[in-house]
Amino acid sequence: MEHFAYAVIAAFVLAYGLISKRLENTFVTDPMVFVFFGLLLSAPVLGLVTDKDHVFINTIANLTLILVLFSDASRIDLPSFWKQGHLALRLLAIGLPLTIVVGFLAALIVFAQLPIWQAAILATILAPTDAALAQAVINLEIVPPRVREALNVESGLNDGICLPFLLLFISLASAAEQVNAGSYWIMFVIDQLVLGPVAGIFVGYLGGKFVLWAIDRDWMAENYQRLSGLSLSIVAFFVAEGVDGNGFMACFFAGLVFGNVARKVSRAVYEFAEAEGQLLILLTFMLFGAVMLPQVSFVSGWRVFAYGLFSLTAARMIPVMLSLAGKGLSAPGVVFMGWFGPRGAASILYVLLVVDQHDFSGESIIFQATAMTVVLSVFLHGLTAVSGARAYAGTLGAQTDGGTRPG
Repeated sequence: MEHFAYAVIAAFVLAYGLISKRLENTFVTDPMVFVFFGLLLSAPVLGLVTDKDHVFINTIANLTLILVLFSDASRIDLPSFWKQGHLALRLLAIGLPLTIVVGFLAALIVFAQLPIWQAAILATILAPTDAALAQAVINLEIVPPRVREALNVESGLNDGICLPFLLLFISLASAAEQVNAGSYWIMFVIDQLVLGPVAGIFVGYLGGKFVLWAIDRDWMAENYQRLSGLSLSIVAFFVAEGVDGNGFMACFFAGLVFGNVARKVSRAVYEFAEAEGQLLILLTFMLFGAVMLPQVSFVSGWRVFAYGLFSLTAARMIPVMLSLAGKGLSAPGVVFMGWFGPRGAASILYVLLVVDQHDFSGESIIFQATAMTVVLSVFLHGLTAVSGARAYAGTLGAQTDGGTRPG
């Protein structure tokens, strides 16, 4: 990518920032704008960003995933989460696995040629929801607080929870396409699902102790407390990679341990991710529009389109309905939470991880289905966020769920 393209991207970020507040609480969302901007930069239009820019694309994607996994995990206060998780705990412990199962069964039916473990990979890639796409709903005070909190916590944590399942299915899919399937699978599981977490726990615990030690002696400035999460996430990634473990697993476990060892710093780390980290997420949507979206077949890929719609509706709404049974939510509340499970940055980053590092026979289907689902979600959830929240807030169901009707 030439210097001019970098200048255009930087200028656009500034220009959009100038009017960003005026667009709040409208049907125009940040991901929608950045996806459209990315499409303008793509090879078929202006040609400023193409799939040949592997270094830039991989750097942004990897750095975003590293920071997202660490910062999301650092928010988990394990003791209080188990005691007060309520709706979010149900969504993560029951709804998320059911979403993977339903998506897996649908993939086997819609894409009959897709091998079984690759169908599981596709379902797992599309299971996590996206906080960036749900912000328009989460920030609206007319939505009952416990509904907003549940959606926020769910979208913040389910990407990290999906990662070990994704790695497991990748190992099984890889083993199925290799001669020494048994030995490959065993070594892959050890390397990816054991060494990575061990490295992350080590870095997160040691880093958290060092940060607390410096804060207690008033040695560490607040700005560097915010930066500590970024530094430790990158350290955890490369320590794990150095021992042949999975760096992304290390980031999640490092954040989980760091957030509980250094709880007083986790807020600062989260604020950093909300501000500076938000730029990386928006750049991910831009790259999606520039590189992935032009490769989606909107005409001939009717199966891909159908699977995308199913993934956003039944594959999400049925598990949500089952997981929230008996929690006292009204029918409109359950429907609202079921619909607002958008797919975005996590799905983009996970499919890039699969495509870049593996060569599966069903790679094209996985890529196409993911890209189609994300673009549908960006615009369908974006366009219905504010209107859907207002419609829900105007029902008696919102009062039952802990909200108030607008005057």
